[in-house]
Amino acid sequence: MTSTYLMTVIMLPLLALMTVAGFRFLIPGDINKQYGRISMRRFLIGFGPFFVCAFLVYMLVQSQSSIVNALGIRVNEDYTGYLMMIEGDFVSHFQSFTTPLLTYFNGFVYLMIFSFLMLFTFIILIYTRNLHALEEFTIAFIIIYLTAFPFYIFVPVTVTGHALPNVSPILYELSPIIDQGVRVVDPFLDNDFPSLHAALSIMALMVVVLRTNLERYKVFSAISTFAILFSTLYLGIHWITDLVAGALLAMVSYYIATRYREYIFGMAHRILVSLEKRLKIMDFIFCAKCSKEIAVIPHSGFVECPGCGERMEYHPLTYS
Repeated sequence: MTSTYLMTVIMLPLLALMTVAGFRFLIPGDINKQYGRISMRRFLIGFGPFFVCAFLVYMLVQSQSSIVNALGIRVNEDYTGYLMMIEGDFVSHFQSFTTPLLTYFNGFVYLMIFSFLMLFTFIILIYTRNLHALEEFTIAFIIIYLTAFPFYIFVPVTVTGHALPNVSPILYELSPIIDQGVRVVDPFLDNDFPSLHAALSIMALMVVVLRTNLERYKVFSAISTFAILFSTLYLGIHWITDLVAGALLAMVSYYIATRYREYIFGMAHRILVSLEKRLKIMDFIFCAKCSKEIAVIPHSGFVECPGCGERMEYHPLTYS
């Protein structure tokens, strides 16, 4: 477990630096000036539900090994052979031009650029108050993880580097820290189908391109997604079939998220409002018309001023 923690300790500061650089180089200055800061309390109230939902689903998948052992699940069939029948060793062509520099670059892309793409997309949707896109991103994120989870348990597919004689497991040979860190959540390296790297990065790209006006970040997301997909093949991890399945999962999850966002978050907000009433969680704002201070239930969606009757839309992340 020491190696896992060391890998996390290394990655978190790097992600923080990359996030700072992202705001500096990927977000135009006029957008930085356009959105003022919100209080930490309002940020936590507004972002909390998104974070809790995404984190719980993420931890569910990360706890795969413990859940399988606790439930005594045994899967005797390995589906790797079916992918070999479909693809042969075509993936080996992606390692026909390996160099140390290219290997380290792709390792960085697979581990860090992918993590940055997911984290920074989350952050920038909050920062720009793009609430609808944030809701769609969260829904699609959860759908992808929940869909992939049973496949990883019941449809094991071994990484190409351990299944094909002409493909090396380059990522896991880079460092024992990486190998042991990955094996904590995928002990047998058979969580290939569908590819989460493909599904999540393509979904994030769709949200950024179709739901934001951040032109620089759109270009970065497109280049990053292509590089991520390439790295999964180059490093001896995924099959092309995994990427195709991941792409389909991304498109389906995005469609569901955009098509049913209002219905899904309508239910979620009703639950949140009920909890906020019981816990007496309130926010206080001033009426735009009469300047009277008003108490509002954070996720109620609107507030009506008791003084002048002015009705205003409200969400902790978007109200200013």
